[in-house]
Amino acid sequence: MRILSIAALCAALGGCVSNGETVSFKASNPQQQALMRDGQPALVSRQKTSLVLVKPAARQLQANGRPVFVVGINNLGRQPVDFRVAQVEAIQHVAGTDYSMQVVSYEMLLQEEKNRQVAAAILTGLAVAGNSYSAANAGRGSYTTPSGRTGTFYSPTAAVIAQNNAAVQNEAMVATTIEAGQRNMAALEQAVIKDNTLMPGEWYGGQLHLAPPTDQAGGQKTYTIVITVGNERHVVQVAQGPAGA
Repeated sequence: MRILSIAALCAALGGCVSNGETVSFKASNPQQQALMRDGQPALVSRQKTSLVLVKPAARQLQANGRPVFVVGINNLGRQPVDFRVAQVEAIQHVAGTDYSMQVVSYEMLLQEEKNRQVAAAILTGLAVAGNSYSAANAGRGSYTTPSGRTGTFYSPTAAVIAQNNAAVQNEAMVATTIEAGQRNMAALEQAVIKDNTLMPGEWYGGQLHLAPPTDQAGGQKTYTIVITVGNERHVVQVAQGPAGA
């Protein structure tokens, strides 16, 4: 199933984090159950026609970084139902006040990746230009005789070898940049949750990215994620804090 392969792709987007933070879930009604899945906390929320499973996308979340969750949705009803990312809500609770947390959509992540690729292409271009410049001046040198006379020389053979090596290196740098960008785009396409119509009995899932919650001086942060499936709202209570706390 697609949802079972999503967690394996988290490293492409979220990475592995040391000295990070962990999350826990709290069941807020009898239709919910907090449990463990593969050693990680998770929450199952069931309503009349839909079931939602939520778990963190990594063992630890990056402190002050974007929380990323894997969300699985099952249509329990007899009619198709829609899931839309724009209907997902995230609200942080700080000292009795609620603050909205932005849900980072696939389109936003895609644009960020395109911007990263542009920056990488510029850096690669500078490296290629420097490499080519050095190769163009290869084969030239200077000498000093025992009598103290100085001069310059040019070796066509050395110049050709340097230029050929530079061409190979430049091609490899450009190819590596392109391949990395293509892998990242493919990971986004496969991993991130998007709008979807679920047919009866169908599972659908993917990564849900949120804006970083406001830091609480290293203390625990609490927020609510509301996932709407059709006309049913699944309210997920999350606590996030330092690992081992």
